[in-house]
Amino acid sequence: MMQGSRTYGLLAKYYDLMLEESRGPMREARGRLLRKVWGSVESACDLGCGTGTTAVEMAREGRRVFGVDLSPEMCRLTREKAEAAGVKVKVMRGDMRDFALPEEVDLVTCEYDAINHIPEKEDLGAVLRCVARALKPGGHFHFDVNNRLGFESYWTQTVWLEKPGVVLVMRNGSDPANDRAWSDVEWFVKEGKLWHRHTERVEEVCWSEGEMREALGEAGFEWVRAWDGSRFWEGDSRIARGCRSVWLARKG
Repeated sequence: MMQGSRTYGLLAKYYDLMLEESRGPMREARGRLLRKVWGSVESACDLGCGTGTTAVEMAREGRRVFGVDLSPEMCRLTREKAEAAGVKVKVMRGDMRDFALPEEVDLVTCEYDAINHIPEKEDLGAVLRCVARALKPGGHFHFDVNNRLGFESYWTQTVWLEKPGVVLVMRNGSDPANDRAWSDVEWFVKEGKLWHRHTERVEEVCWSEGEMREALGEAGFEWVRAWDGSRFWEGDSRIARGCRSVWLARKG
């Protein structure tokens, strides 16, 4: 994930819990879009790797895998997850806007709308240039994003999630005219006999399809395709057509 290192403290600890329902759709999207190139992918990087779920899954298939995330806590959890799975993932703390890998890879993934978390819309070009530098010629970049319609839809709701020992309330808000959205997250965590309240804010920015295609082209991606995310999130009524997009681009 992106944003400042103070963000994703508790969010890192409960990140997998929050994304439980998205794991299946994300795996399906990755599998369907990358099915023609999987056989030639020997090395990969999961950018904004979160707790390392995708990185570990790719490493289990025998690939050399890097995981990059700005949050120290996310990096720690990724290392723990890789160790528990008995696979090797090279975890690097880094910012999407200026990260650099020690070697070029065949594939970069960036899932769970991680790109939306960069601080400013204008940062997109820097991110895509870094991704292009990380890829071998002909390498692929697979990612997903929330769109303006998504900001107008599910980023206006209050979400409640309750699991044993933790209650999560997300009060969402958006300003689609300026391509921004935010969520004020309140955690109620049971510690011993008491419940403790914690707060964090998560913010996102978005782009039109035209803006994204232009930025990808300027970064050196010669082949670009986008799919509507609702085809993969069919069981989620919040993600209607146009709310989310899944992308695949190939470096020239």
